[in-house]
Amino acid sequence: MFPHPLARRGLLALALASACGAAMAQKDAAPATPGWPAKPLRIIVGFPPGSSPDLTARTFSEPLSQALGQPVVVENKVGAGGNIGADAVAKAQDGHTIGLFINGNLTIAKLLNAHVPYDPVKDFAPLSLIGVSPLVLTAPVNQPDVPAGADARAFLQAARTAGDRWSYGTPGVGTVGHLGTELLKARTGIAPVHVPYPGYPQVATAMLGGQLQMALLPPALAQAQARAGKLRLIGVTSAGRSTLAPEVPSLAEAGVRDFQLEIWNAFAAPASMPAPVRARLSRVIGEIARSPEVRAKLFQQGWQAIGSSAEGLANRIQADTATMSHVIREQGIRAE
Repeated sequence: MFPHPLARRGLLALALASACGAAMAQKDAAPATPGWPAKPLRIIVGFPPGSSPDLTARTFSEPLSQALGQPVVVENKVGAGGNIGADAVAKAQDGHTIGLFINGNLTIAKLLNAHVPYDPVKDFAPLSLIGVSPLVLTAPVNQPDVPAGADARAFLQAARTAGDRWSYGTPGVGTVGHLGTELLKARTGIAPVHVPYPGYPQVATAMLGGQLQMALLPPALAQAQARAGKLRLIGVTSAGRSTLAPEVPSLAEAGVRDFQLEIWNAFAAPASMPAPVRARLSRVIGEIARSPEVRAKLFQQGWQAIGSSAEGLANRIQADTATMSHVIREQGIRAE
């Protein structure tokens, strides 16, 4: 049965409107950067191949190459906690270089060391916050000072009673784990002594050996040790429960107020990169981060995908820098 002529006109008008809308959408989606990219795009990572930042950068390289129509090359410039790579991005003038950063490089580094050769605010243009993750307050399964089956409240009370007889480990002075634990100390009245290690695996090993009584660990490492029955999970540092460790209560549930801590990674460009190019990269990278395939890959790497706007990342940098600056002043922390 054929539609009435008026109905056919209506359908035709709807089809034309849809076609016009699709054309406008294509026009809006078209890059406002003629001639760019003119060569391969570099993603500089300040950490070694196989590290978490490196894996994230390589997750984006293929879909970003498809979106831009040029190869995307990941280049590792390792050293100084990622600051060598960050400085290389800051000084890049070719218009085809961006960086994959951890939050320490964009928030903490300059606060602790005035001699860091780049300025996180002046030298970078935020592109997109990619993924976030809480840390997990973790402790040995059997601790003489902690009652069997103690929840987070009881654990923190035991820590207050122990005072400086307890120690906590981190991957080093000025890391998120270090400043985060110092913030936790300020919020809860606990007083464990800081012991730095080369990395999180060594911190976990020290807890298993009884040298440490607590530490903030990434969820994947903490959960693996908990499943093996070697460490216990006290609480996550996010404002609420995290999808990365949904079975672990937040420390806020244990009554810890004004405390929220996450590690994150993000893409940023040199401030010298033209604004239209930055806007295009921000949009494309955000869309890739929010795609189901990349979201799944990021989750496997231990990240809750975000894919924010450039403004969203700028706001996060500003907020975290203010928090960490307060902790550094309040606790009198100095770079070693």
